[in-house]
Order: sequence, then C-alpha cells, then structure tokens
Amino acid sequence: MTTDSAATGQQDGRASRPKRMRGPNDPDRRNRIARAAISVVADQGVEALTHRKVAAKAGVPLGSTTYHFATMDDLLAVALEQAAEGSIAQLRVWERELGPEADLASALADFVIRSLTEQRESTIVEYNLYALALHRPHLRKAAADWDNALAELFGSRTDRTTGRMVAALFCGLVMQAVLVDETPSHEEIEVLFRRALQG
Repeated sequence: MTTDSAATGQQDGRASRPKRMRGPNDPDRRNRIARAAISVVADQGVEALTHRKVAAKAGVPLGSTTYHFATMDDLLAVALEQAAEGSIAQLRVWERELGPEADLASALADFVIRSLTEQRESTIVEYNLYALALHRPHLRKAAADWDNALAELFGSRTDRTTGRMVAALFCGLVMQAVLVDETPSHEEIEVLFRRALQG
C-alpha cells in the first residue's frame, strides 16, 4: 500500500528528487563583477571594457554580467563607485594613523607619492573612471561624492574651506603627475600643500 504523496510522486516522477531551495548561491557575485570591471580598465583601458571581458575576469557566465548590469554605463557607474570607495577607504586609514601632531603637509606629500608609485595602477583606473563623468551625466554623482568625501576628510584636520581647497589640490596634483613619467619630488609637493594649509 502506498501513501497519497508517494502515489503522486510516482505519477509525476518528482517525489524522489530533493526540493530545490531558492536563494543566492553567490552573494558576492555583483561586487566581484564590479571589481573585475576595474581590473579590466587597469589592464586595457576604459575603451576595452566589455561584458564578455568582465565575465571572463570575474569567472562568471556572461549572462551574470548583463543580469546585474544591463548596460556598460551601469557597469561603469558601479566601477566608479567602488574605485572611489576604495580610494576614500585608503585615505581614512591613512588619516586615522596620523598622530594629532603630525605634519599634515608632509604626510599629504607622502600620500601623493605613494599614489603615483606603489598604487599607480589603481590611481590610473580611478582617474579614467572619474574623467568619464564629464560625458556621462549619470556618473557625476559618484564623482561628486568622491570629491565631497575628500573635502570632508581633509576638513576634519583643518576647516571646511581649507578642506575643499586641499582636496582640489590633491586631485589636481595626482591627475597631472599620473600623466607624465617623472614623479615630482616630495619637496615640490609638500611646499604646495604647506602653502594651501596656511590659508
């Protein structure tokens, strides 16, 4: 004698199969795709960015990239956000590690030099994505948020106006220097920050 459920299972052939649970089996996939986009830009430039290349770099099916990011602009937007967040996170760590009596002009010069040497690749990616906001209005909020976070962080060590001025100087120095092969000296950079911090 069989139960009703067993009989039903014999009829549709599904009783012996375990029930499939729904839910995400790769919760970090979206972020991994975004990180892969940043990596592709670092290796080949923004113009080389495609869903196919990003999928290969992330190790996911092509359909996953288009599912999470329907257009290339969607992918660029999240790549810009993540690049900005990474840059700001590094700056926050740097600021926390500075003592209250630290020489801010010298410390800022150190950070610029590191951005142009040890972190040159990620710096180039950040500014590639940042520059795209000039022609893609929907990317401008992420770029503006980046600028505002820099100004807020530097302002916490000085004042609001000085913070914005130092943030603009920081971005300008890095953008100019990353375009040339020769890194400016620590002394050249420090004197500019020192003048800006004097108000």
